[in-house]
Amino acid sequence: MKTGKRFTITTFNCNGVRSAARKGFFHWLEKQMPDVVCLQETKAQEHQLQEGPFFPEGYHCHYFDAEKRGYSGVAIYSRQQPDRVTRGLGWEIADREGRYLQADFGNLSVISLYMPSGSSGDARQTVKFRFLDVFMEHLQRMRVDGRDYIICADWNMCHKEIDLKNWRANRKNSGFLPEERAWLDRLYDEVGFVDSFRLVNKQSEQYSWWSNRGQARANNVGWRLDYHVITPALVPAVKSASIYTDEYFSDHAPVTLELVR
Repeated sequence: MKTGKRFTITTFNCNGVRSAARKGFFHWLEKQMPDVVCLQETKAQEHQLQEGPFFPEGYHCHYFDAEKRGYSGVAIYSRQQPDRVTRGLGWEIADREGRYLQADFGNLSVISLYMPSGSSGDARQTVKFRFLDVFMEHLQRMRVDGRDYIICADWNMCHKEIDLKNWRANRKNSGFLPEERAWLDRLYDEVGFVDSFRLVNKQSEQYSWWSNRGQARANNVGWRLDYHVITPALVPAVKSASIYTDEYFSDHAPVTLELVR
């Protein structure tokens, strides 16, 4: 990555990259031109994306698909060619469901992560808890390997009451369960990663996902599920973080982090 200069990283759960394209996401991206774009829930096989805007000009594009068609999947677009790209973590749910993609640029690694959701029922919540357990071990190893990391993800969890509108009503729902919040406490307080958004934006009602039911988006009844988690050495480089809500490309909104390092 560039050093001593401004660079921007956008993370976005596109809820189907082809659907987001039809809604104008790539036109917006062409105007913004962030240095790195991390997509989650692409819902496509790479061979299905050979026509159209899915390999935008000026970017090196890498996809990691789920085995199941129309499901999950992550991608990274970068204006600089990565030194190395790693697909998957070596365990089933991360790899068969296309949930982890890492691009290395010198000493900096950028990760596109799609955390499992447990909202469909107890079985998937159990899968999510298992993912959290194994992924925490991976995060602990990352913290001591000497590299800088930016994990761009739909985490499918909120940490604090400020991070979702109806927090009282959701204390027993996936995404705001006590066990999930405790996992995030451990991620930040014990392992030492940092929620970069809250370094520079401490305002309430800053959400990146809204239910399609009712008038959730119109009334800004949302959740902040999408964010950049960083290693501590990058904290001084963080300059701004913003959620783009002027247009609707998905049920999620793009979140952009600006750094100077």
